[in-house]
Amino acid sequence: MNTLKTAVKMPDSDVLIVGGGLVGSVAARALSASGFRVTVIDGTDPRDIMNIAFDGRASAIAAASERLLSAIGIWPHLVGDIAPILDIRVTDGQSPLFLHYDHEDVGAGPLGYLAENRHIRRAAHMSLADDPNVTFLAPMRVETLTRDASGVVATLSDGTTVTAALAIAADGRASKIREQAGIATTQWRYPQEAIVCTVDHDLPHGFVAHEHFLPAGPFAILPLKGTDERPGHRSSIVWTERAEHARQLVGLDDAAFVSELARRFGGFLGDISVVGPRFCHPLGLQFAHSSIAERLVLIGDADHGMHPIAGQGLNMGYRDVAALVDVLVEARRLGLDIGAASVLQRYQRWRRFDNTLMLAVTDGLNRLFSNNLAPLRQARDLGLGVVNRLPPLKRMLMRSAMGLMGDLPRLMQR
Repeated sequence: MNTLKTAVKMPDSDVLIVGGGLVGSVAARALSASGFRVTVIDGTDPRDIMNIAFDGRASAIAAASERLLSAIGIWPHLVGDIAPILDIRVTDGQSPLFLHYDHEDVGAGPLGYLAENRHIRRAAHMSLADDPNVTFLAPMRVETLTRDASGVVATLSDGTTVTAALAIAADGRASKIREQAGIATTQWRYPQEAIVCTVDHDLPHGFVAHEHFLPAGPFAILPLKGTDERPGHRSSIVWTERAEHARQLVGLDDAAFVSELARRFGGFLGDISVVGPRFCHPLGLQFAHSSIAERLVLIGDADHGMHPIAGQGLNMGYRDVAALVDVLVEARRLGLDIGAASVLQRYQRWRRFDNTLMLAVTDGLNRLFSNNLAPLRQARDLGLGVVNRLPPLKRMLMRSAMGLMGDLPRLMQR
């Protein structure tokens, strides 16, 4: 990867991507693999984002997303750091009813994978390091972005200008590019925050993911690979609490925090200890009123941000990437301008329903399960038990969680 130090005129690119994080870097590699010339601008030093102190979260990678990462050459750099998800067990409070997803019900492969975000970033950057089609400029900022019928011109913080036919905003929920384009958003905060940390436990997790619904919100135990000496003995915790309580919990001393964590964790994996830092993240939902503007496309969190309850946020971003590549490849094949409004409208039509549906599902699940009202609790517990006893419905829900339902882009097919 190159860091530009002097003000020069960069060669024209086909696509300019603002934001080189979990989604932007994958978009760069996917576009390059399809023959597009790409420039990526990111404001963070690449060395910082590999540090666990930068982001201690882990992400679920659905089966369809694994296909994408494999097709574009990122997966080989990541496979040594992932844990398969073989089963998922969903429980609600103290109810004896539960929902159990077994990977063998839908095939021999896992339901998905878990990887620390820093490892996903590292794998993506490794795949870009020697890519002749990609120029990665970081740390660097876009000072101005001009978009008109002739193309896109970005002026960077060092005075460099970059031209392209299309700009992609992959700069997160607080996207400056989306704001500059005048695209409005609808958003709200949940009265919750997510406590995130990594724990080591005495007994192996067996690569089973647990989602335990408590009155304050879901408590997820997600299997990580662990160390070479103790594989399967580490898990990522996503612990949802009321906002006012979450900060208090994170501020406890080590012994008190582990005590509170263990009360919710339970003893089924033996004694636990926290490894590395603790994080606290506000939770909310937001979506852009349009995914496109003149010569501009929004992808990932710049377009849609959802509750982590179903572990689908990153996967929806990867579906954006795969669909956009399909649309741009087809436009190029037909000799069309890849930044033309008609081309971008096709992308928006393809992704709008899928993203809106997932936003609604995650919002609805969080509202349904994050309370202790007796009638709702009884209804949802009955629902878990009924679904668990209906194999065809369970298989459909599993395939949906794996990202294998609907109109799959080319890079997610096998």
